Amino acid sequence: MSKQAEFAVILKMNPMFADLGADELQRLSNLCHTVHLATGEMLFQKGDAGDALFGVRRGQIRIETGTADGSRLTLNFMGPGDLFGEVAVLDGQSRTADATAGEPSELFVLRREDFLGFLEREPKVAIKIIMLLCQRIRWQSERMEESMLQPLAVRLARRLCALGADFGSEVHISQEQLGIFVGAARESVNRQLQAWRKDGVLDLQRGRILLQNMARLTEIARNE
Repeated sequence: MSKQAEFAVILKMNPMFADLGADELQRLSNLCHTVHLATGEMLFQKGDAGDALFGVRRGQIRIETGTADGSRLTLNFMGPGDLFGEVAVLDGQSRTADATAGEPSELFVLRREDFLGFLEREPKVAIKIIMLLCQRIRWQSERMEESMLQPLAVRLARRLCALGADFGSEVHISQEQLGIFVGAARESVNRQLQAWRKDGVLDLQRGRILLQNMARLTEIARNE
């Protein structure tokens, strides 16, 4: 399968492009090119021009921002099949966060000028993008509610379930990164993970977490 065909599959899996026909997807995917990033290499920084839409072919991209005390806050993880950069590529404004490779990665890149030209020819895609951005707003609101109202166990289980859905039962993430992601100290995260380890919910390895009982983890995430 060619890289363009792979990109077409990724686009088809995304709600924003799910209603497009095979020919439309192919025309759009033919506009892309690929870039490679090493571990720790930055794709873009906050304030950079929003000149492209990205799709992850392989690897992992961390979407991060800095806090007032100089620490880093991970907003999201992007894995194979994920698209990101929709807001900046649509409005042409600067990036609102940093994007860094968490491991060796290969990305599909669709330039803003090519993408907007396609949208002019395919208005139904523009409608789907509006719907997707509304979903993102809802997701951010739910996460804010989580951080204020939900206990650590629920927040942690929800993040692990989401990561498991993207990356499978073996999640490559440190406890420090996970703590930043859920807004908790590493020590608190470690205590909860150790408790789940004893209960057979998961196992801990260096730099990774093995999810062993997704049914139980899902129950915790639902606060059941």
